[in-house]
Amino acid sequence: MLPRSRTMPSRIHHGVVEERHDIKHYLQVEVQPKAQNESEATNTPPDYSKCFDDDGRLKRTGTFWTATSHIITAVIGSGVLSLAWAIAQLGWVAGPTVLVLFAYVNLYTSNLLAECYRSGDLVTGQRNYTYMEAVKAHLGGWKVKLCGWIQYLNLFGVAIGYTIAASVSMMAIKRSNCFHKSGGKDPCHMSSNGYMISFGIAEVIFSQIPNFSHIGWLSIAAAIMSFTYSSVALGLGIGKVAEHERFDGSLLGISIGTVTHAGTVTGMQKIWRTLQALGAIAFAYSYSVILIEIQDTVKSPPAEYTTMKKATLFSITVTTVFYLLCGCFGYAAFGDLSPGNLLTGFGFYNPYWLLDIANLAIVIHLVGAYQVFCQPLFAFVEKWCAQKWPNCNFVTAEYEIPTPFGGAYELNLFRLVWRTIFVALTTLIAMLMPFFNDVVGFLGAMGFWPLTVYFPIDMYISHKKVGRGTSRWLALQIISVACFFVTVAAAVGSIAGVVLDLKTYKPFKTSY
Repeated sequence: MLPRSRTMPSRIHHGVVEERHDIKHYLQVEVQPKAQNESEATNTPPDYSKCFDDDGRLKRTGTFWTATSHIITAVIGSGVLSLAWAIAQLGWVAGPTVLVLFAYVNLYTSNLLAECYRSGDLVTGQRNYTYMEAVKAHLGGWKVKLCGWIQYLNLFGVAIGYTIAASVSMMAIKRSNCFHKSGGKDPCHMSSNGYMISFGIAEVIFSQIPNFSHIGWLSIAAAIMSFTYSSVALGLGIGKVAEHERFDGSLLGISIGTVTHAGTVTGMQKIWRTLQALGAIAFAYSYSVILIEIQDTVKSPPAEYTTMKKATLFSITVTTVFYLLCGCFGYAAFGDLSPGNLLTGFGFYNPYWLLDIANLAIVIHLVGAYQVFCQPLFAFVEKWCAQKWPNCNFVTAEYEIPTPFGGAYELNLFRLVWRTIFVALTTLIAMLMPFFNDVVGFLGAMGFWPLTVYFPIDMYISHKKVGRGTSRWLALQIISVACFFVTVAAAVGSIAGVVLDLKTYKPFKTSY
């Protein structure tokens, strides 16, 4: 029998490790109660602390570096490639300023959220295994359901966005070779459907990885890939600026009357584009939705929140430097005509082999990022179903299948079927609405204020018992209200972009 995963730990009963085969006990969303007194905790076996954490689950093994890789995988995603376009809408003054402000807000609220991993004491308090459990422990009531709907709809949307982005990058590999062979004479139009289906098939396979603690290797590989294609985009931008020996762009961004591939920019479109750029930047930093899940993989001591704060500071600092360099040099290279996706919008044509490497890195990264974002959603649905139907073998039974590398894979039929359906559904919707920039902007807008700002601030106020009307309380509320207006503005701009796209859109017939 293989060791159980952390979703199925052994339980401790009167100092004895007791194996429970009723999966309902393992997949409970609620946290198991802690020992009531010190003597109860000291009656455990001598080697207990070496194998299990204070909540009776298998010892967590995550470190600063694994947490950092998870964050970088989640943060440096396809959003980095739209930053040149976003800065082109805002200009040299507002663009970098907004980027830094978003970074600071994310860093600040992420640190607040990290302190909410445990209820009560930051070191010995009851653990909250998921973002929604943290909301339940600190806020409760209707806010728990609201958070659940927003969080899981956002994760569902991110899966759709990543499917679109991956297909665009796969097509870019074929198109760059096509352009190279034809010398730029062939427009090389092609459909995205086949590429989305290919990405979906890959995700069906990787989605069978049981839980978050098993995808560390995939996350590290994805983080390496994110640095690879970001570095290529940065290098190409620097090269193009050096070739022209000048910086393109303007202080206020794209000008009214500029002719783009989508037509002439009007005054109203300038407004929509500016608002949509805010959503694109917000999406580029969206990871708070899975912060608690990442923190739940971290070992202690030191306290989990300490490791998480260090990982968050390091990750956001590194990614912000990358974002500024990629966005600014991309804008400097192409000015008002900066493409929506720096590596697939064909601002660059050569060297084509380097573009192929960069786009392949994007695809590999998105395979891992898809899993990092979807694992919390997978876990929630499976826990809920195990509670609903605890005696149904289809839902709870696991079958050991020998693997070529030794050991065995624990197959769960419900996990196999439902995750396959999930991937198929996200792929189908991506094929129906393949609007990269608009989808990215809308997802960033919808997830930014509620998940990155509102809930972390509200939980922190409750956790630290910040007095209503105090200077700290007022400062936190000002940040929340300001970010709310930014979210509304970005959502409006992205919806306007989708409406414009739909005027010339035909289902399943989109080509690039």
